[in-house]
Amino acid sequence: MLQRQLRSDGYDVLTAMDGLSALSLARRHKPDLAILDIAMPGMNGLDLCRRLREDLMLEDLLILFLTCRDDIADRVEGLDVGGDDYLPKPFDTGELLARVRALLRRVPSGRDDAPTGEQTLRVGDLELDAARCTATTDEHSLELTPVQLDLLYHLMSHPNQVFGADQLLVQVWGYAPGTGDTSLVRWHVKNLRDRLEPDPANPKYLCTVPRHGYVVRSADA
Repeated sequence: MLQRQLRSDGYDVLTAMDGLSALSLARRHKPDLAILDIAMPGMNGLDLCRRLREDLMLEDLLILFLTCRDDIADRVEGLDVGGDDYLPKPFDTGELLARVRALLRRVPSGRDDAPTGEQTLRVGDLELDAARCTATTDEHSLELTPVQLDLLYHLMSHPNQVFGADQLLVQVWGYAPGTGDTSLVRWHVKNLRDRLEPDPANPKYLCTVPRHGYVVRSADA
């Protein structure tokens, strides 16, 4: 059903009946987006996501999880292992297509996919190299996923400006207003802090302003 709907909307679609076949297809065809269920034979969606994220040839692959509506743990783990978005079941086909369109807006026509604008940003001792998809602090350097790059680039481009989760869904990831889930932002922020911050419980780079949103502050703010 999803294959027919996506093809009728103009997308080229490959399907796999189990996780191992999906991994093989992804490695052969290098798609822009994978839609994964959690429960699949051979290899579940979470394990498949981990394997996809470990493959350097697929590091830019966008991943949308389909999850059970009542299972918050599935959603959390899906984002923790590298998912970009999730859609609870049962879902409306129109909402699925909207999520797919929002995700694929992140795919440039070429794959030289650093954000447009300044390629190197610095706020305090935090430096972002958009061309290399890396963030560097006094403590360490790390490679960013495309989602993390987009989030950090936006915040560092507007130092000291607070953005609410709804704003980030629209301005960073292209969701139509009111269509994204703000918990998605919280988990992407959490995962980025876990990798970036010396003490994620007391962040010094990616800060929270209670009841308002998130900000990267300059040293003189």
